[in-house]
This record gives sequence, C-alpha cells and structure tokens, in this order.
Amino acid sequence: MSETVLTTSHDTPGEVPPRRCQLLVVEGPDAGRAVALGSEPVRVGTREGCALRLTDPRVSGEHLEVRADGTGFVVRDLESRNGTLYEGSKLREVRAPPGATFKLGRSFLRIQPESQPWEVAPSQARRFGELVGESLAMRELFAVLERVAPSDATVLLQGETGTGKELAARSIHEASARRKGPFVAVDCGALPEGLVESELFGHVKGAFTGALAARSGAFARAHGGTLFLDELAGIPPPVQARLLRVLEERKVRPVGGDAEQRVDVRVVAASREDLSLAVAEGTFRSDLYYRLAVVPLVLPPLRQRREDLSLLISEILRRRGLEPGPVRGPALELLSGHAWPGNVRELRNVLERALALAPAARAFEELRPSLQPVGSGPELPLRTDLPFAEAKQSVIDHFERHYLRDVLARAHGNLSEAARQAGVDRKHFRTLAKRHGLLPSSDDSGDPER
Repeated sequence: MSETVLTTSHDTPGEVPPRRCQLLVVEGPDAGRAVALGSEPVRVGTREGCALRLTDPRVSGEHLEVRADGTGFVVRDLESRNGTLYEGSKLREVRAPPGATFKLGRSFLRIQPESQPWEVAPSQARRFGELVGESLAMRELFAVLERVAPSDATVLLQGETGTGKELAARSIHEASARRKGPFVAVDCGALPEGLVESELFGHVKGAFTGALAARSGAFARAHGGTLFLDELAGIPPPVQARLLRVLEERKVRPVGGDAEQRVDVRVVAASREDLSLAVAEGTFRSDLYYRLAVVPLVLPPLRQRREDLSLLISEILRRRGLEPGPVRGPALELLSGHAWPGNVRELRNVLERALALAPAARAFEELRPSLQPVGSGPELPLRTDLPFAEAKQSVIDHFERHYLRDVLARAHGNLSEAARQAGVDRKHFRTLAKRHGLLPSSDDSGDPER
C-alpha cells in the first residue's frame, strides 16, 4: 500500500473555509454521526474526548485529526494502528477539498459541505418520461431532470437496485435533442473483465483470440445519441484510464487498432454503489469520478416515497392493458407496509404474480397480491432441540448454502460474477461454496472467470 504525504506550504490558523462543512460518517457502525468542522482541529477515534467518537473496533483511540486551513482541510493520521485511506493510499497528512472521503477501519468519513439544494422549485408534473411519482422527492428530481435533459451535460445516477436508473437514462435521452439518435446501454458489471474494453471501444479483426471479425464498440454505436453506462464500479482500473481519455477527447481507438474515430456521444452513467466510497478505497479513479459526476443525482428508494405506490400501481397495470380503477383497500395497505428492498422492480414482480394468479381480474381491487413466493415455507429452520450455539450455526449454514446456490445460479456458474453480486471477495466466496458442496472440493479455480 502506498502512502500519501503532503506538507502544506502555508497555513492560516483561524481562517474559515468558504463553505461550512461537517465530518460525516457515511458508512460503518456509526453511520449518520457527524461533527461540525471549523477553525479548531477535530479529532476522530474511539477514545472518550474525541470530537467524533466511533465504535468501530478497527479505529484507533485517536485515529485522525481534521482542521480547516482556509482553502480546504488538512487531514492528519495520528499514527493510527490500521491507517487511513484516501484515494487508495495510506496518508500521513494531506490537504483535501470538501467532498473528500476517507476510510478508517470499516468506516467511511466524508467532509460534507453544508447542504445546498438545487435552486429550482419542485416540478408540478407527476412524470418525467417513463418515471412516475407525486412525492416531493420525485418532483424535486423531475425539476432537475427537466432542466438537465435538453443539455449535453454528463449525468451520474446513483441509487439502489430497482429504483429505475435505466428508465431515468432513457427518459433523459427522449427529452434531449438526441432523441432521434441511438440509445445504447451497457451493463459494465455484468461483463467479464477481459471483454469490458472491447464492448466499450470495439476491436479489430484478430485483436485477440476469438476476434474473428471487427466489431464496433458502444461509443461508436451510440454516435449521435446517448450512451448509458450502468454499474460503473465494475469497470477494471486499466479500462477506467481509457474511458477517462475517451470522455476528455471524444475519440475512440478500437482494441488492437491504430486509427482513432471521433464520436459524438452524451454519457449518462449509473451505479448502485456510492462511487465516492470506491474513490476513497482506491478502486475507482477520482479524476474519472469527477468527470462523470457533472450532474450527480440520487434516485430515492421506494420505502422513502410510499405515497407514490398508488400512482405506480396504476401505471404498471395500465402498461399491462388493464384499467386499474381505484387503488385502495386492504391490498394497498398490505403493500404500503412492506419495506420494498427491491424497490419498483420488486413492486412490478409482485403485481405480475398477482395478475398471473387472477387472470380474470380487471381492476386492482380484484387482485390479491402476496409478498411471499407461492408455496414458500419458513425461510430458516429453527432447531430448538439443539444447544444454542449449534442451533445458531444450523441457521447460518442453511442461509449460506441457499444464498450461495441462488447467487451462483443467477451468475450461470461464473464464480467471479457471483462474488461481485454478493459483494464479497472471490476467494472467500469460493471457500464458502466449497464448504457447502456447491463446487468440487478439488477445484482450484485456475480459470479466473469460473
């Protein structure tokens, strides 16, 4: 691990940065805790007396100090046990701007500028393209999209799985002057690492084994239109460098080729992960992040806009050719009480299942939606005939076996892709899969894609 050392050339004690900021825990055991940053140094650690006291066991008693220096913030590691990561490097002292994110143990801390909402009033519309909603959160989003879509500004959409990032990208395209051009979507996270570069930039015949003919990449296919890059966190670091150059120069050189091709493309990018955290860990280039996050937008999860449920239900049923009628009653109450971890995609699946089980239904009030798969029993067996420790381990084993099996099935047996979907290290995933008999115990997984 490299180490970042920066000695400031001048300090002006007491000078306040141009914007008020706070040091916010954005991920970890103490997520949500914050402390205001000002002219006095702020210490972070687990010891009593720290201005921001954490419970993360991997954080030292006095781990980090942050102080304003007039143009930004000086962040100093206090010789902590596990160090502090900034843009993938361990730091001793560094000057960082507002928005910078740091990793301490299992925790991510961000120098968070004081909230400055968009200076636009919420939209009066209840839809933007294929997105629908009447909640304040969605109408604020629509107001920004209405202004951004006609421009060529790069947009970064972030939000949980199922919140409608691709729908938002398509809606931006349809509301722009590029609507008559192509809309090309690339799921970067679903591509094997060796094919990401070829998919984005194309390749010439014979560029690699299996390249029997030349192929245009996504940038060339989207010429004159919009390129939607989904799951950006899945792009390998070497390809990130090439992507940054293409975004800066608007020229593409196919893999194995010499000639460059100029492309006229508007980029809309998306990620279910907070890319600023990936920047802090060093897995995503900071310069690429800032190049993509010209207009960063977060799509709210469904649980934060339950007032949109009836409107969403009506829209989904109409797209199925039904006139939904009044959306009310016990069925709506059932759906309103659900946490919706899968967001709008999960809602669509629930309604599809209800329609399949009631083919004669002609309105929402005739549906009997269920939030559990048909025929599902108890999710985890509880063995009260065993001692506590053994019963607990039995539940854990049952969960691990079924979870790993299902993720492997979704990834069609591709171990690297399954580990990515599960969010765990590939080697650890393989060890667990072997333990539960899901892989041959003799398999050394020499193939990087298996």
